[in-house]
Amino acid sequence: MGLKEQIPQDLKNALRNKRTLELSVLRMLQAALKNKEIDNKKEELTDEGVIGVVGAEIKKRRDAAREFEKVNRPDAADQEKAEIEILMKYMPQQMSEDEIRAAVKNAIDQTQAQSMKDIGKVMKVLMPTVKGKADGQAVNKIVKEELGGGE
Repeated sequence: MGLKEQIPQDLKNALRNKRTLELSVLRMLQAALKNKEIDNKKEELTDEGVIGVVGAEIKKRRDAAREFEKVNRPDAADQEKAEIEILMKYMPQQMSEDEIRAAVKNAIDQTQAQSMKDIGKVMKVLMPTVKGKADGQAVNKIVKEELGGGE
């Protein structure tokens, strides 16, 4: 069963078991998937496309949680984090920091990058290998550290 079929199944189970937060998150996810299909002229989404949409939804929630923490709203930030946990079930196994660092070093070797000026080349080679498996901000931070432009 693909992800596209798994999400409605999980939605039904959440409805039966009265898990309101999960139900709400899965309804929002289904709406986002439907919108993506409409954008793609009704073309069916593959598992890779579904992972892309889920990743975008996770990113939105991470950004919102950060903003809520900045304005001292831990309750709302916790809500966003709980939603992230539900969405993470649909993402592939996430890479550890060591795995990301190894992939970054490999991309730097491939592109023969020397400094921060080459960050675009490195990211172009790196992102297809880590897409959906690592948080983009963590990847960016490690690339900057490896290229000597750490924050």
